Amino acid sequence: MAKKILIAEDDKFLANAYRIKLEKEGYEILIVENGEELLDQIESFKPDTILLDLVMPKMDGFEALEKLKENKSTKKIPVLITSNLGQQSDQNRSMELGADGYIIKSNVTLKEVIKQIKELTK
Repeated sequence: MAKKILIAEDDKFLANAYRIKLEKEGYEILIVENGEELLDQIESFKPDTILLDLVMPKMDGFEALEKLKENKSTKKIPVLITSNLGQQSDQNRSMELGADGYIIKSNVTLKEVIKQIKELTK
């Protein structure tokens, strides 16, 4: 059975690039555009890993991550932050809230993102 990845990313081009590459790797993908949609869809989709952007409309990634980690049914799902926020304080805050990894989108290739996802979904 395919591992499921929930992608919370408001950049449609990037989200679609992730989807195409991950589906080729055999993953089942669901894309949402903000933290509210992520929280609405998580129980029905039951992802194995979450790719979470921090800067999104309606509810940002920090708030969504906090809510995920407070909920006993979702707190164990690995979360990989994918953001262009490169400040150490943003990375520290993400890790303190329970993220399992942090990628600065502008500094990595799609191939590197896939590698990180594979590590988290083992």
